[in-house]
Amino acid sequence: MTTTFFDMLNERAKSTLLCVGLDPRAKTAAAAAEECMRLIDATAEYAAAFKPNAAFFEFFGEEGWKALRQVIAHVPAHIPVVLDAKRGDIADTAEAYAKSAFEHLKAHAITASPYMGADSLSPFLQYASKGVFVLCKTSNKGSNELQCLRVNGRHLYESVAERAETAWNYNKNVGLVVGATDPVALGRVRVRAPTLWFLVPGIGAQGGDLKAALNAGLRADGSGLLINVSRAVARARNPRAAAQKLCEDINRIRFCKTASTDLAVALVASRCVRFGSFTLKSGKKSPIYLDLRRLVTHPPILRMVAREYAKVLRTLQFDRLVGLPYAALPIATAVALEMDVPLVYPRREAKAYGTKAVIEGEYKKGDRVVIIDDLVTTGETKVEAIEKLKAAGLEIVSIVVLIDREMGAKQFLGGLGYDLEAVVTLSQLLPLWRQSGAITQAQMKEVRSFMAEASSKL
Repeated sequence: MTTTFFDMLNERAKSTLLCVGLDPRAKTAAAAAEECMRLIDATAEYAAAFKPNAAFFEFFGEEGWKALRQVIAHVPAHIPVVLDAKRGDIADTAEAYAKSAFEHLKAHAITASPYMGADSLSPFLQYASKGVFVLCKTSNKGSNELQCLRVNGRHLYESVAERAETAWNYNKNVGLVVGATDPVALGRVRVRAPTLWFLVPGIGAQGGDLKAALNAGLRADGSGLLINVSRAVARARNPRAAAQKLCEDINRIRFCKTASTDLAVALVASRCVRFGSFTLKSGKKSPIYLDLRRLVTHPPILRMVAREYAKVLRTLQFDRLVGLPYAALPIATAVALEMDVPLVYPRREAKAYGTKAVIEGEYKKGDRVVIIDDLVTTGETKVEAIEKLKAAGLEIVSIVVLIDREMGAKQFLGGLGYDLEAVVTLSQLLPLWRQSGAITQAQMKEVRSFMAEASSKL
């Protein structure tokens, strides 16, 4: 199966949304390449992507083109490269641009102008594994001159966003370029394009406000923005430290927006989450251990957890909850009380007496249910419970857990036709624990490495 640009970006986005711009101001092509490669080496740990600007290489003619290819090849293989070229032409010309970017230069994505219409984008979009960031509401001062013209009762940039979300995204490889300098417009674009990735320039030298941009443009899952910063990193006395700070600032804002800091702290305080060296059931060593059974001895934290589940559940349509034995039963009970909704649960073994019930509690065939569990790893252990519920005539709306360890469960269950929602993911919790002082930078890195290794073996 081909790994796409957005597959790579989604993986990097678990820990960072920072895009490091490569805009060399050197006097020779060789010096430009050296400048960029030093910056790549210094910042790769914190980069979700790198974005070389083609103009600063084309300036040097043939040698510049060679330098650009050298720079792209120098980026670590697991980090995607967005070629900032803003191409916009039709027919054979556009096809040549696409072939140059994706086949010759080996870029994973490109920026493109939609001004000439869909046929100017089509040659790029045909490369289904590549990304195409379409200019939408750009960060330059003159962007309002055309992009804010009213077309059928809306701004032109809003029409571009809507087309990108629907008509142009037939290969699921479209993103938008939306500047951080106008957070109101950024929010409007997010309304028109709720699922797309945005490449967001304008932070730093252009004066865009990081927090305002993130609050306006993040998707519901706390992702979907690629925050580009060029000069503020490249010209810093210590580019690595500058990239690290930006990455941490972005994560602090995004994860506080989508996950509760209080919850993160409470899980550690109650020892539901511990850090160290633990032997798992599989025999493997883990730097983190999750034991949500301990919630029953901490009523205030259990109430907090129930409220966090309720935030997710209120977006779903269902008739009753299902608690999975044993760890999730007290959690599901707390959630049912918080929301005043009925609860049932499947028995591990059917009763050998009385009603010989497989499922305890009142329900009727056709009821829509949401399964409540404490956490999820690969998702395979949920299948047995799902089969019992389906055999009883219940319709599975979703499975909701407190923590997703992000080890393939969403993909596994999705492949079976089931939706998985999490109150919070392990990737979202890690920066919050780091921010609160619960873990060190080294511990956070160790847990991320463990997660990455486990995911790679799925």
